[in-house]
Amino acid sequence: MTQVLKLGIPKGSLQKATIDLFSRSGWRIQMNGRSYFPEIDDDEIDCTICRAQEISRYVEQGVLDAGLTGLDWILENNSDVKVVSDLIYSKVSQRSARWVLAVAVDSGIERLEDLEGKKIATELVHFTERYFEERGISVQVEYSWGATEAKAVSGLADAIVEVTETGSTIRAHGLNIIHELMETNTQLIMNHQSWEDDWKKNKVLQMATLLNGALKADKLVGLKMNVAQKNVEKVIEILPSLNAPTIAHLYNSEWVSVETVISQAEVRELIPELLNRGAEGIIEYPLNKVI
Repeated sequence: MTQVLKLGIPKGSLQKATIDLFSRSGWRIQMNGRSYFPEIDDDEIDCTICRAQEISRYVEQGVLDAGLTGLDWILENNSDVKVVSDLIYSKVSQRSARWVLAVAVDSGIERLEDLEGKKIATELVHFTERYFEERGISVQVEYSWGATEAKAVSGLADAIVEVTETGSTIRAHGLNIIHELMETNTQLIMNHQSWEDDWKKNKVLQMATLLNGALKADKLVGLKMNVAQKNVEKVIEILPSLNAPTIAHLYNSEWVSVETVISQAEVRELIPELLNRGAEGIIEYPLNKVI
């Protein structure tokens, strides 16, 4: 009988980014309308779509063997789970998000201590309560169902705790960020009992390797070019690589083929200089995984 790993995929803003990441890693997840049980081209995995806020609880309870969710929701739920891997990606970019404390620009609030006895609106209620309790500051924390920024602007709350990547949306609402509570990113987590099962453990470790390989490759490109033997040293001295460039002699020729993997951000500055140093036939190509 085929063993099956029960895997939780986050619903909402991370859903598309997660499905895209799995696709680059070698698994195709197919959504079927509004179904919470998408198909995946792996008979050894059963997928369930869950809110990211709930996945750590389901993994802890054993309803799911493994899942992807944010560190913030693991801490919010105080979940006892095995963290297998950090996966730094989001709906926007490969960067960590931050939970920050923000207030209206004219509030006069500048420090955490200024919130003594005041009201804070957030979706991250339990973590925020513990955060202020640990610092001996008495605040009233209430759950926000949405439009959290507007609560501080309109006076429905004295401050908000909200997640952001750049802070631009918060500032656009006329708020000042006065404190950062936590940095969070997506985590691949596992139920402790499932972790003790060698087959499930190895399955998730394989998954972690490929997911991280796809994330690493997303920032890199392959670069291949032809270089006359007399120009090789001039080209190599400006050519970055993961380890060292690969050089192969072309058949019956004084030319060589040079191939390397570099950061995508370096390409636009590098290619003109490579041409100046004698490189020809430069090819840039995307990578699926770097492991």
